Order: sequence, then structure tokens, then C-alpha cells
Amino acid sequence: MTDTQRSGNVFTKQRRIAEIARPRPQERRTALNHYLDVEWLTEAFPRVRRDGAPGVDGQTVADYGQPLEVNLHGLLHRAPSGRYYAPPVKRVHLPKDGSKETRPIGMPTTEDKGLQRAVVMLLEPICEEAFDDFS
Repeated sequence: MTDTQRSGNVFTKQRRIAEIARPRPQERRTALNHYLDVEWLTEAFPRVRRDGAPGVDGQTVADYGQPLEVNLHGLLHRAPSGRYYAPPVKRVHLPKDGSKETRPIGMPTTEDKGLQRAVVMLLEPICEEAFDDFS
């Protein structure tokens, strides 16, 4: 499957989610897991920043992408079933400019960043419909 086909399939699914959300904006969405598949995750991972710092596991985006499909299948088996637990977030304190103070930042693992991006892609069509009146 080409990247264009894959992107088109994910776009089609997002459009379908928006069509379902449009007539019932106050209704809860409780069943989005069936949209989350390897194709969806494969579309999400290129949207993770390549130069982002690795999390507690030290794994970079390039490292995670070596056997990407294998890693995504493993993630897919854990995430929708409820067996996925986000690993601890690496905490780093960065110095503030011109001050002795620091600001804490958290760095999730690459796998967690990818799953977060996939969830954002699921929720975007719903939120866009909900906030359409504000544009």
C-alpha cells in the first residue's frame, strides 16, 4: 500500500468519525478503538518529532522505527485491550534564561508519543465538529 493510499484511508476514517459526531455533538463517544489499527498507527508515527528527546527507555524515533511494523503490532495488541500502561515520564529541569531557576519538562517514551499522536488523530474530527460553531 502506498503512502497516499494509507493517508487516504486514514483521512476517510477521520471523515467518517466527523460525520458520526456532527449530528450528535453532546453524545459521548465510547467506541473509537475499532479505528485504531496498524495503518492508523503507521500514519501517526511519522507525525512524532524526529528530533524529540527520548524518554526513560532511551529509545529514539529512529530506533523505534527499525522494526516499526513489529513494534506497532505489539502496541496495537496492548493499547485497545487495556494492557498498555504509559511508562514513567523522564523529568528534566532546564535552566531559565538569565536566572538560576529551572523549569521541569517531561519526556514520554517514543512509543507513548506515537500512541498519543494516534489518539489525537482519533479525537480531532470530534473536536473539530464540536467547535465548528466558533469559527
